[in-house]
Amino acid sequence: MKTDQYSNIDLLIVDDEHDFRHQAVSYFKRIGFKVDQAEDGEEALNISTNRKFDVVILDIHMPGISGITVLEQLIKREPSLKVIMLTGGGTIEHAVESMKKGAYDFVTKPAKLEELQRLVVRASKAYELEKENRQLKAVIRRSAPDHHIVGQSEQMQEVVRLIQRTASSDKPVLIQGESGTGKELVARAIHRASPLADKPLIVVNCAALAEQLLESELFGHVKGAFTGADRDKAGALEIAKGGTILLDEVDNLSPTLQRALLRALQERTFRRLGETKERSFSCRIVGTAKSNISERVEDGEFLKDLYYRLNVLNIKVPPLRERNDDIEPIVSDFCLSWNENHGQDRRFHADALEKLKSNEWSGNVRELLNYLERILVDVEAPIIEALHIDRYEEIRREVNDKVFYLMHDKKLDSAKADFERLYIEEMLRRSQSQREAADRCGYSPQRLSHRIKELNILSPFAKASESMG
Repeated sequence: MKTDQYSNIDLLIVDDEHDFRHQAVSYFKRIGFKVDQAEDGEEALNISTNRKFDVVILDIHMPGISGITVLEQLIKREPSLKVIMLTGGGTIEHAVESMKKGAYDFVTKPAKLEELQRLVVRASKAYELEKENRQLKAVIRRSAPDHHIVGQSEQMQEVVRLIQRTASSDKPVLIQGESGTGKELVARAIHRASPLADKPLIVVNCAALAEQLLESELFGHVKGAFTGADRDKAGALEIAKGGTILLDEVDNLSPTLQRALLRALQERTFRRLGETKERSFSCRIVGTAKSNISERVEDGEFLKDLYYRLNVLNIKVPPLRERNDDIEPIVSDFCLSWNENHGQDRRFHADALEKLKSNEWSGNVRELLNYLERILVDVEAPIIEALHIDRYEEIRREVNDKVFYLMHDKKLDSAKADFERLYIEEMLRRSQSQREAADRCGYSPQRLSHRIKELNILSPFAKASESMG
């Protein structure tokens, strides 16, 4: 009897056996599924071009295009699609192969329709759950884009608990960790979860500015305080007005600025550069520092009193190598963001994820994210597999060898020319036309054509380039 509970499931049945296909189509239609059918792989690919399906039942052995090939094409178009493979008893190895290539499950023939029904329902629920998760993550990302912390490991769950615990306080917080672990994200999360969330969050990068400019960023200055100070300017302590100041990489402060900041924290007052007037401030101080800041204190490189002032509350962010379980959700989250921004549907196969997990990632999350971005740019496949990573690593080694060659007994101008030659050759290799290569290089087509001739580069688009120049 037909019911409404399956009316939202779009099913495609692909099998060259007419009797089984006819029985299966009739069965699923009778109980309420939306069903279409194809007798071979070519017809299945044509149908799926114009219509989206939740689940596909696909025979492995068919005349013409094999089921495995059809599976690869379907998954390439729609990585979230759930494909159930039908296989004869003697071809289990092919079914296992199909699972590695993205199939949801497989059933051996002769297949019982009731069993298929249960499997199709489970597959459709998995499809819907993935879709809901993608939508939910998109909502979360849009509502809180600046403190998106990803991690399922016990270490990162502890960090989240500490964020919640410290957010309710107005005491200074010191966040420690290696470069690239996400210390700034933790600091932003603390601010957003605190009662000060509607107040300003002022970020001061203590490693990016020269001492005088950094002092001005913190305390402000009056007109004429130094060369280029053509007007009065308020500093972070003044602008924060009851909010939060994030001193990013505070361990990079010079001894002079360490003393100035310590005085300000002790007195809760400061002076703009070039004036004698004392100004009071009220804001929360959150600092980030490398893991070895306590060693710098012991060595006398960082003021002990300032360290104690900043380190009232402490959060340590573990390196990525100590929380291997977080790599998969980080990759998943990155792909979600990538797909939203580029209108694509890219993901990493399980064997590729294992490859990523085996890496040390000395640069932590920042290095992993940079790596993911580069490989998604360089590899066009919708599903990144282990073989893609192996090939990418091979290319990276080749590039490193070439860079070493560039530095070997060469003057700078000569090394620059050699690098430009290698760079242009690589961009030409990655591109479908010389115009695309010019865009990748940031050159006009005419400039690229000119440099190709000057550097004596053999372009694969030589004939086309003659008409461009």
